Amino acid sequence: MQGTGAWQNALVTTDPLPTADRAYQHVRSRLLDGRWPGGTLLSEGLVAAELGLSRTPVREAFLRLRAEGFLHLYPKRGALVVPVAPGEARDVLAARVLFERAAIDTLAARGPAALAAAGAELLAACEHRDPHPVEAGRHFHLTLLRAAGNPVLTSLYETLWDYQTRVSAAATATPDRADRDHAEHLELARALAAADPSRARGLVTAHADSLLARVG
Repeated sequence: MQGTGAWQNALVTTDPLPTADRAYQHVRSRLLDGRWPGGTLLSEGLVAAELGLSRTPVREAFLRLRAEGFLHLYPKRGALVVPVAPGEARDVLAARVLFERAAIDTLAARGPAALAAAGAELLAACEHRDPHPVEAGRHFHLTLLRAAGNPVLTSLYETLWDYQTRVSAAATATPDRADRDHAEHLELARALAAADPSRARGLVTAHADSLLARVG
């Protein structure tokens, strides 16, 4: 009976994620959504206290994020959030355009019916958009990639979207930003629904250029 109780207690108290992974996900999410913008100095001690952890898993998280290019580490001072440089934003958005135009080309090769079906999916995504602009954008653009039916391309695009999220967080916030993005999404969806791949390709590029112009 004693062994059973100990086993049950272990089930209750075991954290589903290792502490280093918890710290990593916590810090990374705040880097990507802009809550800790470029130039912010992070303290191991403060992050550890926020999570109720020791400094060791936070230090491990910082090391992983440095390897990913998100942080610069300074011994005994903390970690500096690397700002999004204009060149980085340009490269990320150029890659996004390549992926999305490839998806449109794949759909176009299948014919007007495939384009129209993808357009209908994207129009539905616009109609039921997430109130958070970045999540709405993620859902819309991943819907386009998934419509092309290439899981490898879609998986790589999902990885790219983490960098895209960081670029979006660095963009200048304007009152009409979400509405502008939504309007551009609608234009793209309608072009595909009308089976007009040429216009859709141009709108993909214009949409990325619109975001790049807002990156400070």
